[in-house]
Amino acid sequence: MRVLIALFFLILAAPAWADTVWLDNGDRLSGEIILLDGGKLALKTKYAGQVLIDWKDIDTLSSDKPLLVRLSGFDNERSERLSAAGSGMVRVQGEREYTLPLAQIKRLVPPRPLLEDRLWEGNLDAKLDMKRNQNDVDEWKLKGNTRVEHGRWRHVLSGELERETKNDRKVEDNWELEYDLDRFFTEHWFWRVGVEQAEDEFETVDRQRIVGTGPGYRFWDDELGRFDLIGQFNRVRLESDVADLAFNTTSLELDYKRLLWGTRLEFYANAQLQIPHIEEIDYVLDSEFGLRYRLNQWARLSLLYELDQLRAPGQTVSDRHYLIGIGVGW
Repeated sequence: MRVLIALFFLILAAPAWADTVWLDNGDRLSGEIILLDGGKLALKTKYAGQVLIDWKDIDTLSSDKPLLVRLSGFDNERSERLSAAGSGMVRVQGEREYTLPLAQIKRLVPPRPLLEDRLWEGNLDAKLDMKRNQNDVDEWKLKGNTRVEHGRWRHVLSGELERETKNDRKVEDNWELEYDLDRFFTEHWFWRVGVEQAEDEFETVDRQRIVGTGPGYRFWDDELGRFDLIGQFNRVRLESDVADLAFNTTSLELDYKRLLWGTRLEFYANAQLQIPHIEEIDYVLDSEFGLRYRLNQWARLSLLYELDQLRAPGQTVSDRHYLIGIGVGW
């Protein structure tokens, strides 16, 4: 019993952080390596949160967790652990064991396995615009998305809410909500089933419903970001006070996110191109491109550009928005 109790306290006393970084000025930092990209090593510490270290200032390092090591090009080599070596060197232990200069390493990323117990991430951005001149205009917009992955399943939920009043009279009131369910068959291929509904009080078409399904391909999904491409066959229904219209479409959708500047900056893009199977509409494009600057672990400053475009025979209608706001991420 005394041996078991001693082992228990030894486990409690053991450090929770297994990664160590030695700097060329003699300092040593302990924490968890998040990733290396763009010449910056992101290290999560207990005492200072996430810190960014210039890769050229590191003397050597060690890590007990698996990492994907990229030297050049697009090929990654899996390392089971990294061990400290001489000055400016590190020892890579995996399928083969060797020592190489730190200067040759361009990227370190923890691998994300296909089968995970659970992964939850998301963003919520808000924008408020208040004008006080000849007219009092109050406009606010709320956009959010979240993703939950468990095993071979992935749930994606996104939504948007917009309100605008002019001299205390409502002039804009719309919302939309979309839910997608993905089932992965391999590390890259998956099948998606999705539903979407949008309502607008002040447009001719006051309600839109879309149900679609089709294959998708995940090019990558790791600590640096993701890139998905999805093709779908959809059934669209438009409702208005004048008449209702239902038709089929074929769509291509992309979902892209990339962390830059040592995870401080995030670039993301979402776009969907729909080709209706009717003569009245050539195509419908719904796209957004944005940047998020991470103030800390949860707060974000966001800059967003939206482009919605409809092409019909003989005319093109475009709607553009530029949004600056603040949000949270997890």
